[in-house]
Amino acid sequence: MSDFLIKLEKAAGGAGNVRTGEPMKNHTTFRTGGPAAYFAAPSCVRELSDTVKFCREEGMPHYILGNGSNLLVGDRGYSGVVISMEKFCECTVTGDRIRAGAGIVLARIARKALEASLTGFEFAAGIPGTFGGAVVMNAGAYGGEMKQILQSVTVVNGAGEIENLDAEDLDLGYRHSNILQRGYIVAGGEIRLKPGDQALIKARMEELAAKRREKQPLEYPSAGSTFKRPEGYFAGKLIQDAGLRGFQVGGAQVSEKHCGFVINRCHATSADILELCRQIQQRVKKQSGVDLEMEVRCLGDF
Repeated sequence: MSDFLIKLEKAAGGAGNVRTGEPMKNHTTFRTGGPAAYFAAPSCVRELSDTVKFCREEGMPHYILGNGSNLLVGDRGYSGVVISMEKFCECTVTGDRIRAGAGIVLARIARKALEASLTGFEFAAGIPGTFGGAVVMNAGAYGGEMKQILQSVTVVNGAGEIENLDAEDLDLGYRHSNILQRGYIVAGGEIRLKPGDQALIKARMEELAAKRREKQPLEYPSAGSTFKRPEGYFAGKLIQDAGLRGFQVGGAQVSEKHCGFVINRCHATSADILELCRQIQQRVKKQSGVDLEMEVRCLGDF
């Protein structure tokens, strides 16, 4: 066992919290990706802080992983440390407030809100991500966004210290916060909702779920909307107008149901997906003059 691994295990809270050669296809919604050299899953904020500090001191590349719903990992894997938030899954309701860990999926928070007859989180029930990821990108859908309900967050800062911040400190905007720029890692946070009628909350959640099933290719692995919305345009419409509906590279395909989604249609590799995205960008630029920017983050060696 290497000295690095021994020290990483100590920082992350024990040998049971660290694995080596972990297949990342098991941790991304694209269901692709090679092995992470090290995969750490600390179980509390202090262990998270110690793990991050250790990686920084060692000069070891590291990546914070939520649900893997906005991530494409290269087929040859990642040579650094993937720090998973999978154990940060607490969710407690106190009055009109919900305290959530960064690793809990949004659907579980929505169910908690429903059980407590709290309204304002229905928009997030079908977003395939975690609370931490939703805070980082100010996730939103169907007229709602995290900015409207977020009160505060607990973060590990660039020095590895634990801080509590008000939502106003995060510069929340359209699919934006200052969290990544400032080197923060979200450990958890608190949202504030409003008392509502449980039947109406449930009906709204079911209505939005039906819309997603109708319009989005939920039957295939994907990372949701693959490209950011360019100002004044819709990415899916630009891709459709470029004649790319159903266009395929290897096992990766532009969804026939919604052109804004790139899907893993049939045993796609990460290289297939990345090349398809490159060709989409090229064709859309030629057709409309618009530069599409990927919303999906790429990690590792392709």
